[in-house]
Amino acid sequence: MADRGTEQDRQTVGTGNMRGSAAYDMGSGEIARARGFVRDFLTDARSLRGLPVSARAMDVAQLVVSELATNVCKYAPGPCLLDLEAGDGVLSVTMWDTGSVLPTSRQADPTRIGQHGLEIVLAVCESFEVRREPVGKRVRVEISLLDRPQGDAAGPSGW
Repeated sequence: MADRGTEQDRQTVGTGNMRGSAAYDMGSGEIARARGFVRDFLTDARSLRGLPVSARAMDVAQLVVSELATNVCKYAPGPCLLDLEAGDGVLSVTMWDTGSVLPTSRQADPTRIGQHGLEIVLAVCESFEVRREPVGKRVRVEISLLDRPQGDAAGPSGW
């Protein structure tokens, strides 16, 4: 394992779900490591556990984790925990950080440079939840592991 984070996969007893966790210091290079952890986790879920993972889901999961990790780097530097759970056609991504400020989406503005991360996450995820913790906050999203039928809108409630 790399020197800055710890990673550990385990399967939940009694279910076909697969879980994985990683801890990061969110310094330089950690965003790429988090993306790589998600890619490796989903590759293992598909090849070792036989879970369906579409190419789109693989790309979306890496994008979402990249956006969440970028926000941690910008607004809550320090330790970060990433928990993944795959099963029943869904990937749950939970990211904890030490920052107490909850993310808020801004009004869409195609002329704005940057700060579109939460817009992207909301557009591609099935669900989005954020809650305060005794220390910091926890963001949880769900991503479909299956491709949607043509014409089906992406995101929660047809966003």
